[in-house]
Amino acid sequence: MSFPKPELQLLIAAPRGFCAGVDRAIKIVELAIERFGPPVYVRHEIVHNRFVVDRLRGLGAVFVKELDEVPDGRPVVFSAHGVPKVVPAAAQARGLDYLDATCPLVSKVHRQAERLIQAGRHILFIGHAGHPEVIGTVGQLPPGAVTLVETSDDAEEVTLPSDRLAYITQTTLSIDDTIGIIEVLRRRFPKIHGPRKEDICYATTNRQAAVKLIAPRSDLLLVIGAPNSSNSQRLVEVARGAKCPSAYLVQRAAEIDWRWFEGVRTVGITAGASAPELLVQEVIAEIRQRYLTRIEEISVTEETTHFKLPRALTA
Repeated sequence: MSFPKPELQLLIAAPRGFCAGVDRAIKIVELAIERFGPPVYVRHEIVHNRFVVDRLRGLGAVFVKELDEVPDGRPVVFSAHGVPKVVPAAAQARGLDYLDATCPLVSKVHRQAERLIQAGRHILFIGHAGHPEVIGTVGQLPPGAVTLVETSDDAEEVTLPSDRLAYITQTTLSIDDTIGIIEVLRRRFPKIHGPRKEDICYATTNRQAAVKLIAPRSDLLLVIGAPNSSNSQRLVEVARGAKCPSAYLVQRAAEIDWRWFEGVRTVGITAGASAPELLVQEVIAEIRQRYLTRIEEISVTEETTHFKLPRALTA
């Protein structure tokens, strides 16, 4: 005897998944493999998603931690998160052909930071210690030129001359948390210089805005993304901050704990900026195996941003 499936409403956030910077970085690796033939080496994960990395590995990409693992005569790609200046310099010194897949919005922060240093300012960098984007940005600048600020408490404890300070931000932070940190810095250092618009990227902003719309209507919210993806982790935090009773990060449908669904009538779904739409659809399909679903897409905007590929791959 079969029992009818329980009903479930799915609220699908839009935008979700790949942003223009991630899409560009993946295409750079794919085109490099086509142009030069495998293997093409990639320093660090091109983006923070295991599925994407494994697929590119299957095409002929070899992921390494440092340049000394790249053999002479083979091309190397730098990840979307950006690298310290010493990395391309070392590649040039060895005569390696390299392609820089740094997101253009991260590169913009690099240029901005350099201008601030040239103007004689000390930079307070709002970001997460150890994240590749933070390492890459700090590595653009002279030693001692940057102080990392991770929390509002850190901002309260900064002890530096107030007349030559500036701040920049990592591109994948929680908007609300960042606003709070900036408010502390502006209160303590009224003369601090900041960008006209915070450096948190459009994709991070849009995905967090979409989560804020669906989270209050959801009993459970799933974020599809990687544990080491900063923007994905922030989506979970945003959902919880928007009063969603429970929110979890999963890499794929196989990681779902179906006990989370007990007593749940509405589920929100989104994906971090480095998670492909294929994984979103995989999760939806798995849910539909178990439930009669009503699907509603909740959109805050339509993204039309595209970034140019390096000339070396398009000429």
